Amino acid sequence: MKDFARVAVAIPPCAVGGFTETCEAIIKMIKQADAEGVAVLVFPELCLGTYTARDLFFDRVHLDSCCASLARIVEISKTLRPLILVGMPLETPQGLYNVAVAVQAGEVLGVVPKSYIPSYREFEERRWFRPGTDIAKGATAVLLEQTVPFGTDILFTAAPLRGLCVGVEICEDIWVQSPPSMRLVGEGATVICNLSASNFTIGKADLRRILCRSASDRGKCAYLYVAAGPGESSTDLAFDSDAFICENGVILCESQRFSREPQVVVTDIDLELLLHDRRVSNTFGDCATHEIGLLSSHGKHPSVRRIPFSATYPSGIRRQVDPHPFVPQNPATLATRLWEIFEIQTNALLTRMKALGRPKLVLGVSGGLDSTQAALVCAVALDMAGQPRSDLLGVTMPGLGTSSTTKTNAIALIEALGATMSNISISEASRVVLQATGHPSAVGTTTVSELMHKLRENPAMGNVTLENAQARMRTLVLMTVANQAGGIVVGTGDMSEKALGWCTYSGDHIAHYDVNCGVPKTLIQFVVRWVANERVTKWTTGDPQKLREVLFSILATPISPELLPPDPAGKIAQITESKIGPYELHDFFLYHFVRHGRSPQRIFDLALAAFDKRYTVEDLRRWLLVFLDRFFKNQFKRSCATDGPKVGMVALTPRGDWRMPSDANPRDWKAQVESYTPQL
Repeated sequence: MKDFARVAVAIPPCAVGGFTETCEAIIKMIKQADAEGVAVLVFPELCLGTYTARDLFFDRVHLDSCCASLARIVEISKTLRPLILVGMPLETPQGLYNVAVAVQAGEVLGVVPKSYIPSYREFEERRWFRPGTDIAKGATAVLLEQTVPFGTDILFTAAPLRGLCVGVEICEDIWVQSPPSMRLVGEGATVICNLSASNFTIGKADLRRILCRSASDRGKCAYLYVAAGPGESSTDLAFDSDAFICENGVILCESQRFSREPQVVVTDIDLELLLHDRRVSNTFGDCATHEIGLLSSHGKHPSVRRIPFSATYPSGIRRQVDPHPFVPQNPATLATRLWEIFEIQTNALLTRMKALGRPKLVLGVSGGLDSTQAALVCAVALDMAGQPRSDLLGVTMPGLGTSSTTKTNAIALIEALGATMSNISISEASRVVLQATGHPSAVGTTTVSELMHKLRENPAMGNVTLENAQARMRTLVLMTVANQAGGIVVGTGDMSEKALGWCTYSGDHIAHYDVNCGVPKTLIQFVVRWVANERVTKWTTGDPQKLREVLFSILATPISPELLPPDPAGKIAQITESKIGPYELHDFFLYHFVRHGRSPQRIFDLALAAFDKRYTVEDLRRWLLVFLDRFFKNQFKRSCATDGPKVGMVALTPRGDWRMPSDANPRDWKAQVESYTPQL
């Protein structure tokens, strides 16, 4: 897929002195990686002769055998595609260096030495190797009777694959306080390869991941880590075949630790994601510029050599694409996130309440997901403020489309939370406004029943005017109640609705404070379910089972604004997702468009991979066009959004994460979708 690069880490079998067997295993793995379309393939530190050779590093047979293995790899690489990084000892006039050798298409492209050589605890490498920090910029070395670039000032840049730039460090380099990789990413490396041996001790696997995840997050890069396997000498140490690939702080894939079998771990890294995050994070560039300037002022800045290699985009995609990117897959992580969401929402609301004194909280409770989530937040905020639950004024406002199910759920929720309930119908007030403005559904009517009859006789009358009149009437009621009670109106609209503009301007679009504005619809469903399953006793002042039952009833209710009359059987007639599309798709589109700045074509491809034929190509095209159209055309609503807390990595507030002209035209974005043939 375009803008992705296929990379791999490989753990070959090894044994001290087993040069031929190790070389043949490595060659077999290179061929396997080539068959899978891998562009960059990384082997462990000193893998051509083992890390645990100790004083055999000085031995002529050992050194010559490593060179012979390298020559064999160079020869077979002539017909293969990957950039291959293998570890070996390099003999120079100044001494031995622990190096990574880059090979492609029958050539040694460059040699990168290990910068920092440990000689503490179990490590004794300074006995054999010199530090790479000694190497002057622009240096060369002789390897296989050829002069090749040698030093820590080397980057390998791909063509024609855009954005793939490979930097190299070796084992200990990531463990120091200022790793070489941090300079390399500042110079443009999007992929850091770490060739390690790294003996295993208890807890070390977690520490490796902390270091590498942090490096990939701070460096806005992919980090490829590979350590040696159990074939290394066990005289004093043990090795665990640990290998993994991180991207932007997230582990994409990993090996089977302690396996004695050869392993090639393959995934696709997202270059578009990395480059976008670097563009967005201005401090990334500031830091890189500062470091370069600081080194230059001391005469120590190495002019980085950029050595080209060949790479192409992979076919298909080799990585998991999460269909619900806002919802963590790990149950423990999900539980933590849900708790954090409530803490953010309740503490943000509490801060606003304290700034105003002791206001009552006025909430329109519809019996739907969003107002339920807001009600739960309000209840806990009042508890934290030391105010009675009766200071939560839950207002039900049945209108022309309210069903008996949602009204019953709304009343049950208010009662279970111990809030104060008001029931104020907006039907007659809406009819009066519609009649005064000459709306055909209300002209000539004297009762709501007559208006409802006309709507059922002629559904076309149920237009946006009729819908928005009710939404604005509800806001008028809530604001009036808040004024009268000395309170504030708490908004209920979620981030998904704000992205799509699925709200009425100056209606449910506004409030005094908006607790749900940073939470997408797909995540709100999980939050409410979490409360029902895990925390229901914290929220109710009465029987927990009653609150649990009403929460599950709300979860089972179709999402609807309920602005059009129910059908004759009393069922909801206006289903939101049948009109604007599934929220799980829109949340997927929103995440990738705003968080990672992906093009519509790439979102299209990723959606096909994520949802795996649950939607047809034309369904995805249809709803992606709806998303783009609504997202652009409804920016004017977001441009004057109510205050509310940022919750996750995606937010749409015009005062923070998303500043977009209200009159931007989506034409070119939609054209990409209309004309595109997906790659998958």
